[in-house]
Parts: sequence; C-alpha cells; structure tokens
Amino acid sequence: MFNQYNPDEIRDRARAAFIGMAIGDALGATVEFMTTSEIASKYGTFKDIIGGGWLRLKPGQVTDDTQMALCIARAVVSRQTWALEAVADNFAAWLKSRPVDCGDTCRKGIRAYMLHGTLEMPLNEWDAGNGAAMRMLPVALYSLPDGELLRKYAVEQAHLTHNNPVSDAACICLGEMLHLAICGAEKSRLRRQADGLVARFPTFNFEPYRGLATGYVVDTMQTVFHWFFRGRSFEECLVGAVNQGADADTTGAICAMLAGAYYGMEGIPQRWLKKMDKGVITEIEIVTDKLLAASPLWRAF
Repeated sequence: MFNQYNPDEIRDRARAAFIGMAIGDALGATVEFMTTSEIASKYGTFKDIIGGGWLRLKPGQVTDDTQMALCIARAVVSRQTWALEAVADNFAAWLKSRPVDCGDTCRKGIRAYMLHGTLEMPLNEWDAGNGAAMRMLPVALYSLPDGELLRKYAVEQAHLTHNNPVSDAACICLGEMLHLAICGAEKSRLRRQADGLVARFPTFNFEPYRGLATGYVVDTMQTVFHWFFRGRSFEECLVGAVNQGADADTTGAICAMLAGAYYGMEGIPQRWLKKMDKGVITEIEIVTDKLLAASPLWRAF
C-alpha cells in the first residue's frame, strides 16, 4: 500500500505544514484580539509579517501555538517513541521559561502536572478551547498514516490540558485531514472529512459561516474550514483566516498547517518565509524530518 506515496512529496508537504503553522502563528499574532472592522480600518487587508500586536512581538516571532507543537516534537524525537511524560516535561520546562503567551486552560493543565504529576485532566465541559488542536501537527507527522495511532496520541496529548469531547473531536479530525493532505489527497476528500465531523458534532457546522474566530474550538475550526475550503492558494487561505481577528494566531496557525500540507513549500510566499525567525525554521525542518523518519509510513518504505 505504501508504493503509492512519493517520499519527496510527503517530506515537502510535511515541512510546509510545520513551517506554514509557524508563519500563520506569526502573522496572526499581530491582529490577535482585534475585530474584523478594526483590522480593516488599520490595515485594509492585513497580509504582512510585521510583529507588534498586544504581545509586542518581533517580526517573525512565534507564540504558544508553535512553541507547544515543538515541545511535542522534541519529546518524540528525543525518546524515539511516544512518551506522554516526556511531552508533559517539555510543557513544564516551557512554562517555567516564562513564554510570551500561554492560554489559561493550558497553564492549568501544565501546572497540575508540575504539582501532582497529572497526565490527564478531569473531564470538563468548559475546557473546549483550541489549545489542544493547535499543537496537533507533530502527532499527525509521527503517526502517519496510521489512523488508530493518530487517535490515541491526539487524545492523550489533548487531555494533558483539555479533556473535552468537542476538543477531542476537533483534534482527531484535524489530524486526519493533515494525514490526507500530506499524502496528496484532493480538497474534496478533505471536505468529506470535515463534513464527517459536522455530521457527528453538528455544532461544527460552518455553512453559513458565522464569522466567529474566538478561542472556543468550534469557532476556531469553523473559521479554519471556511477559509481553507474557500481559498485557492496558501496565501488566500491564511489571509482570510487571520483577517477574522479574535484568536488570529491560532486560527492562522491551524489554517496554515492545513494549507501548507495541501499546497506544499512551493505555495508558501517567500516574503513570509524570509521574515521568520531563522532558528525556529531550522529546528522545524530538523524535527519534521525526524518525526517522519520515525513514522509507520517511513519505516515501511
């Protein structure tokens, strides 16, 4: 079954997904918590990596979306296996480093691990934020193309901070769409996956699009789906998502990881890539290759 895959194309799409995520994070962070009308009034259409925003970032600097994903990637690469404690240890070390930003639910879960060794937060109907979905990419790369492993790892990493069935469903669907896109599926196939999520959880319905892009994972995924399926290029997908404002770094990061997986490195504008933190991009390239090398797909080639 693996003969149908082209290793070079998969590596390119995987890198584009991870680099795209970082670009979406850095672009969206500038307009995080702004409204669409505020963005339009100040920038027209916002489409340049300039830093600033409420976090006063440098151009190309990333936030918790990319940083937490790298925590997972480093844990897998260092252990050469899935080790939830290693992921939690990396989250704890990251939180101790006083990151530029950390969501409340993520902070609560990480502190529970630091204080009590808790690897699974209790079920909570209010913990349906997007903090578990935003860091899904390393899970998708490491489990490629095994859907059962994907679902197991997705839920385990999610429950370190977010134990909620709506969050779980978003994480799994996003991971499945990343698997499909990295392996070269058409948008129509990815759309069927999103429609399957809506069928199981109608709250994710994104037609008609309500225009909400808050930290609630339903709003986040509606925005991601709307702009990913509407856009005709990596840039169109990402610019549409971040110009919704609100939790723009996370909608940008998730939309761009999907768009990167779909359009590949060739689709990512060079003007954005040149603005990014060079150290972050270099580490992303290294860990992406190592995650793929350890995946079931790569071991089968």
